[in-house]
Amino acid sequence: MNVYLETSALVQRIVVRQPALKEWGQWGQAFTSDLTRVEALRTLDRYRLEGAFDDVEISAKRAELKFILSAAERMAVTAEVLEKASQSYPTVIGALDAIHLATALLKEDEIEGELVFLTHDRQLGIAARALGFDVRGVANL
Repeated sequence: MNVYLETSALVQRIVVRQPALKEWGQWGQAFTSDLTRVEALRTLDRYRLEGAFDDVEISAKRAELKFILSAAERMAVTAEVLEKASQSYPTVIGALDAIHLATALLKEDEIEGELVFLTHDRQLGIAARALGFDVRGVANL
């Protein structure tokens, strides 16, 4: 199984300990955008600043994020990705979500087999499903 790891799926796994996929980590290949690292670190920093985690906890969560990201192929936010993200999509999504979808669509064109889209973001999951992805992690889609 090939998976695209969207930021909310990683954050959910690290913060809540709930994986977006029953077979978490048992995939053949994992892909994500360089954007994911920025979004996840900003989210962890927000939790730290809000007092949700102390220094020891945040250090462990950052280490886990680094470990997960090291196991995934990170894709650059290139001009091609931005061009694809600028196109119209079948549902309402924001700019960062469009970058995730564009990245996943471009990767899907390059690989053999299906690309499963892991997200806990409902609206992004709806958009990914509308584009034909097998979406996991979002309930009731």
